[in-house]
Amino acid sequence: MTIQWAAVASFLYAEIGLILIFCLPFIPPQRWQKIFSFSVWGKIASFWNKAFLTIIILLIILFLDAVREVRKYSSTNVVEKNSAIRPSAFEHTQMKLFRSQRNLYISGFSLFFWLVLRRLVTLITQLAKEIANKGVLKIQAENTNKAAKKFMEENEKLKLVLKNDNAEEHILEAENKKLIESKENLKTELKKASDALFKAQNDVMTMKIQSERLSKEYDRLLKEHSELQNRLEKEKKKGL
Repeated sequence: MTIQWAAVASFLYAEIGLILIFCLPFIPPQRWQKIFSFSVWGKIASFWNKAFLTIIILLIILFLDAVREVRKYSSTNVVEKNSAIRPSAFEHTQMKLFRSQRNLYISGFSLFFWLVLRRLVTLITQLAKEIANKGVLKIQAENTNKAAKKFMEENEKLKLVLKNDNAEEHILEAENKKLIESKENLKTELKKASDALFKAQNDVMTMKIQSERLSKEYDRLLKEHSELQNRLEKEKKKGL
């Protein structure tokens, strides 16, 4: 195996190892998210996309070269097998065909696992973010439920208060009706009292006028009586 294909095989084994590590069930996506958030990965991320595309291009070139080798030695193998003149050449071609097929599988699986590895890292990152968002949404939902329960309790209290207010309003309405009726009755009584007072005032005025007349009449009679007495006394004196 040449150095380049040994490097590709090592890269393939490293990819398989990383995929198996990423698939370990006891390492949650949040842990991987913390690992990916290290400052080292931030420095690598600046040229990560270029390195990813470069490795893909190299693997595609190696894969196409392996495909070319497989086709080449497959056609040569068929010709030498049909001729059957040189068995050693046939075995040599068979060995090269086996190597080219091996290289084809190595490059093909390396390319496939490289794409899978990139997609797996992306999915793990997205899953960690979704789990974090789910936790935030769960907290928000719990807070919303608590707030909703609190609002429902407050609504029940308000309903009770409104019921009490309605009962108090009915009581106040009944009291207002009674007060209105009492007011009407008081107005009626006040009117009657006013009429009676007016009538009494008229009677007092009439009695006052009559009293003044009687007083004048009494003074006149008293004056006449005193005049008559004076006359009688004068006449008595004259008769003596």
